[in-house]
Amino acid sequence: MYADYLKIDDNNRYEIFNGELCMVPAPSTNHQSVSRNLEFLIWNFVKQKGLGKVFYAPIDVVFDDDEVFQPDIVFIKSENQHIIRKSAIKGIPDLIVEIVSPSSAFYATVEKKEVYGKYGVKEYWLVFPDEKVIEIFILGKEGYVEFCKSKKKGMVRANILEGLEIDSKDVFE
Repeated sequence: MYADYLKIDDNNRYEIFNGELCMVPAPSTNHQSVSRNLEFLIWNFVKQKGLGKVFYAPIDVVFDDDEVFQPDIVFIKSENQHIIRKSAIKGIPDLIVEIVSPSSAFYATVEKKEVYGKYGVKEYWLVFPDEKVIEIFILGKEGYVEFCKSKKKGMVRANILEGLEIDSKDVFE
């Protein structure tokens, strides 16, 4: 399926979920604003500490031929950079951030979350711009468990990026 996906020659965004090609709508301006703010905060921390690489959508993350996603933000530790290829990330990122729109809520909070957990993504962030909520999950033996959360205000902290603390107002304003 991934080989066919690579042959698509249009300006639309796609993902492959359970072997099915899914068109992904362009994000809203609010989504883009939140994504930019969060990516900037994460990237500054990662760059300052020399921890790895940060990518933002659109970038293909290829788990296998039947599971290809374009997360909003992806972090890969320095020691795992062998998964970064010229055309895509082929392997398991250490952290994935999805910014959730009302139309993608089930897809991001249930379906993608299951796939990311199945493949072993250690940390998964769900960001809800309309509600001003950030939820951070870490992978445990039974799947993802909530690590921390902010609603409308307050701080969140990353697990995998030890020392990274983000004030929600810097993300949503």
